[in-house]
Amino acid sequence: MRTTRLIAGTVSAGLLGLTPIAIAAPSQAADNLTTVTTATADQTAVAYGDAVYISVDVQASDGLSATDGTPTLYAMEAGSSAWVPVATGTYAGSDFYPVEPSMNTTYKVVYSGYTATTAYEDTYQPSESAPFTVGVARDVTIDRAKARLTIKGKVKPDYKRSKVKVQIKKGKKYKKFKTVKTNKKSKFQVRLPAPRRGNKLYFKITVPGNEKFLAYSEVWYTSSYKAPLARTAAERS
Repeated sequence: MRTTRLIAGTVSAGLLGLTPIAIAAPSQAADNLTTVTTATADQTAVAYGDAVYISVDVQASDGLSATDGTPTLYAMEAGSSAWVPVATGTYAGSDFYPVEPSMNTTYKVVYSGYTATTAYEDTYQPSESAPFTVGVARDVTIDRAKARLTIKGKVKPDYKRSKVKVQIKKGKKYKKFKTVKTNKKSKFQVRLPAPRRGNKLYFKITVPGNEKFLAYSEVWYTSSYKAPLARTAAERS
């Protein structure tokens, strides 16, 4: 009888010792979160060959930034209807630089989303940013030519045998003066008239825009004293 009681007591103690192991800790469920992707460029207009910086933010519905998944930058050039992937970031909030549009280009960022693989991760639903456009003006270099009161210019990319508008300022407005054409090397040259002594004449030199490129303008003036020919400003529109 004593032996039996000792065995029973040992078994009871063993069962009691196993009880805490049998109680499972509460599991942590992953959240299923929606997201909002925002993408913006640091410039809305650049010269051909220049780059823009595109910043990306992916906000989850819990009020925090998404930590998993990747963003992909897509581009649609002027005249096209197809979105083309440009680059993919390494994490949800990856920014993109340098981005060098070769013409007027619309961009958007598509976030992939993420499916949790453990109870300690969250699931993020995919989303994409609103499209935005970066305008591109041709790269135009204008300078004095050797001939008196003459300017010369070079246009990139290829702009051979194309129009360059020259306007003269009359009062507060610029009016047509003449139109010249570039040569086969996309270069042009134009002679400007001199004003009466002590005065200045202002001229706007414009490479017109089209579907693919913004217009580009520079303002020059001629003078009958000191600097006979000088540049005042450049603008893209």
